[in-house]
Amino acid sequence: MSIEVYRDTWGIPHLRAADAHELSRAQGRITALDRAWQLEVERHRAQGTTAAFLGADSLDWDLFARRARLADTARRCFDALDAPTRAWVGAYVDGVNEGLADGARRAPEFAATGLAPGRWEPWTPLAVWLSTHILFAGFPTKLWRDVVARRLGEEHVELFATDGPATSGSNGWLVTGERTASGAAIVAGDPHRFIEAPGVYQQIRLACPEFDVVGLAVPGVPGMAHFGHTGTVAWAITNAMADYQDLYREQLRRTDGGGVEALGPGGWAPARVHTETVEVKDAAPVDVEVIETDRGPVVVDGPDDVISLRYPPRVTAELGFTALPALLAARTVADVDRAFDRWIEPVNVVQAADTEGGTLHRVAGYVPVRPRDNRLRVVPAWEPGHEWTGRHEPMPREAVDGVAVMANARGLASPLGVEFAPPHRAERIARLLDASKSWTAPGMAAVHTDTHLASARPLLSLVAALPDLGLRARELRDRLLCWNRRMAADSTDAAAFAAVRGAVVRRLARHPALAVLAEPPAYPALFQPWLALVPRVAYALETLLTGGPVPPADRLAAVRAALEEVAAAPPAGPWGATHRLAPWAALPEDPDDTWPGLDGDHDCVLSTSSVPGLTDRSARGPAARYVWDLARREDSLWVVPFGASGIPGDPHRRDQLPLWLQGGLAPVITDWNRLTEERHDHH
Repeated sequence: MSIEVYRDTWGIPHLRAADAHELSRAQGRITALDRAWQLEVERHRAQGTTAAFLGADSLDWDLFARRARLADTARRCFDALDAPTRAWVGAYVDGVNEGLADGARRAPEFAATGLAPGRWEPWTPLAVWLSTHILFAGFPTKLWRDVVARRLGEEHVELFATDGPATSGSNGWLVTGERTASGAAIVAGDPHRFIEAPGVYQQIRLACPEFDVVGLAVPGVPGMAHFGHTGTVAWAITNAMADYQDLYREQLRRTDGGGVEALGPGGWAPARVHTETVEVKDAAPVDVEVIETDRGPVVVDGPDDVISLRYPPRVTAELGFTALPALLAARTVADVDRAFDRWIEPVNVVQAADTEGGTLHRVAGYVPVRPRDNRLRVVPAWEPGHEWTGRHEPMPREAVDGVAVMANARGLASPLGVEFAPPHRAERIARLLDASKSWTAPGMAAVHTDTHLASARPLLSLVAALPDLGLRARELRDRLLCWNRRMAADSTDAAAFAAVRGAVVRRLARHPALAVLAEPPAYPALFQPWLALVPRVAYALETLLTGGPVPPADRLAAVRAALEEVAAAPPAGPWGATHRLAPWAALPEDPDDTWPGLDGDHDCVLSTSSVPGLTDRSARGPAARYVWDLARREDSLWVVPFGASGIPGDPHRRDQLPLWLQGGLAPVITDWNRLTEERHDHH
């Protein structure tokens, strides 16, 4: 077996093998060596077995993973794959299993938790993909809209519509050759996700006689699903914000024989039911009853509410993995387009460009056809008319004229969704790109790092309208009205604005008109971030300051009180003093105050999200940045928040953090002579 492993100066793996099959095995093996702990956490998350070594804090996720049947769905999807794709995924798993013991010896977290590396099953990569993306369509938002409709009134069901607290946004843009210095297209952007340490994206290169691709892989999954450059074609995605998962309110009853029946449109029908045991470190095991009706698995099983989840891979036994090897082999935009025809989930907006001048801007994925009510909220399982009747085809696409922008806003995917990100990021990117007709790859950093906050306008308009303020509040008002609206880490004006905004959010959340939403419903703790009032008010602030149930006079009063409060006790430092990186880690090792301050904010192009009114800390942001140059691939650029290695003490564990913080980008090195070969013993 001929597998060669090279590294560049950032420790990024460049793999060469005799064929695509061996290459997949090499990718699995090197990922296990570099990211053993991360891989094992992901495997356990997909199976719902994390509490066994991480403790009771992880129990809520495990219960959800079991109830939602993630591992079983992954098994089904794997079994339904065509033979070549199954073999290709299996080769990756073989590589993981070969490398895991060596990787685990280098990762102290295994000893710290008493965890021994387990065995990956052929279907495990599909389970990792599923558990990583099951919440991407934000189905818990339907629980929230249901609460709003029931407590506040049907007319307010979409009042809080915005890019919610736990969705994942991203930026992407394509500039055609007419607008670049080289005459060839550039594809660039940055996926915004929860920032995890180690990172959710792995920079990698995969080369064999059939192809040679650089890109960003998801650790635990073969190929490069989201971002790649084959030399002649490059592609990138953002979340389309489509709605493709439904929630059904179920009525269940027990039968004499110990079974369960669920009421559907055709009457009572048997549900599938069994019990699983979740082990919990330092605590008693927890039994969970897993129930699945004809709609789908029950994910909320409470005294007041039983709710099932219907999601495409569970219904169709398809996860879209046949697209992954096809993407690696793509030569043109047409090849990429055909590969994404096989895509299932999550539903993405795709952009691609090739060296022949071809471009692509389309939506890819599975969106079921069903009534609008299903998309808005929880629907009754026993009422007819809530069934799925096929899938949306063809998916929306449009021609690219000079520039195409994707940033989770309404647009291409509008017919497929309910809630989208505000238009600010998309509009800002388009405006920035319009400023030049000779873009280069390095020039894109200026777009990645833009901190202008357009969503400040409604709040500042009310600030401007305040009469009769005290002296300090007048001074603060004048400062905010002269502020350049940039959320720069070193800006004291940005800190003052954020403090006023947070105070306004807290006041609106306490307003009698919204009081009925203050008490979250008794749903599983995992869904509470979607159901808490303060984050909901924070992300819908523009809407709530310009309309909604809070009367105009009370909105103005809330802004006045917030301004007076902050004027009396202004923030001690600049925005970056409180707006700090707060990455998720399975075993946190760094105290909060050691993480650096960040530029940007939720609605900036540099989208480092905090939760106004609750915390300035940022758990979400650019999980990678990329610039794919179609003139010369070696002029492409990329960066991740931490580094190529997940191993504590490794020089490449966090060597990209300073670059990422300042908006810098590392070169994509493709010349094998500039790489260092690494010796690995192959058994």
